Amino acid sequence: MEKTIFITGAGSGLGKGAALGLAEKGHRVIAPVETAPQVTSLREEAKAKGVDLEVFKMDIKNPQDLAQMLEYDFDIFVANAAINEGGPLAEVPMMNFRELFEVNVFSTLETAQIAARKFVEKGKGKIIFISSMAGITTTPYVGPYTATKHAIEGIAATMQKELEGFGVQVATINPGAFDTGFNDRSAEAKWKWYDEGIHFTKKEDMQEADQALENQFDSADMIAKMIETIPLDSHKYRTVYPPETEKQMKEEEAKLWDMEI
Repeated sequence: MEKTIFITGAGSGLGKGAALGLAEKGHRVIAPVETAPQVTSLREEAKAKGVDLEVFKMDIKNPQDLAQMLEYDFDIFVANAAINEGGPLAEVPMMNFRELFEVNVFSTLETAQIAARKFVEKGKGKIIFISSMAGITTTPYVGPYTATKHAIEGIAATMQKELEGFGVQVATINPGAFDTGFNDRSAEAKWKWYDEGIHFTKKEDMQEADQALENQFDSADMIAKMIETIPLDSHKYRTVYPPETEKQMKEEEAKLWDMEI
């Protein structure tokens, strides 16, 4: 059945792929993006693919932009907009850390609150938070992003319990490491402020950790999983992909129960 799906952060990466793919499947897709140039770019891509997408600028940190959400009626809300930046937690500049929380947690929750009010009024609807494997697992020097996604996991699980009685579904989608460029940009960002002469974290340790980015999964597979899952009337609360990432997440979580320090 055709659904109306509102997906934030549709200007790039997995969000963009999912927005275009869902539209190709015949769903009505409302696809706001962060910046004005992304509006032009996504509209052109949709036109080239022969699909209808409702594209406009909506920076989720901007209250005026956010007010546009009130004008739309939709069945499913996908909280996908996010930014990413790496670096050692003991030394990351707090300004950078706060910015990640501003976008990935505070503004994301604000969008979900708007969707929740709409759905409660209708007595039905679904909110999907695009979390991450980083919502459950931890990786050295990915701490700022990991902290925000752990917060999203807490928000999603709590809202699921609070909204169920109103007929509103809440779920998460947790991608592994995919080659959208999102993780690579994050790894690069820390080198803007890191100074070997000032910081105690070893440059070599961070460079070694960055090498893991050489083996990322093909984003087309994750996009296909999102296109399949998002419109469903019923599915698992947490959708992790690929399966090896789900296994890794479960194993790492189990280890914490027995780990001693």
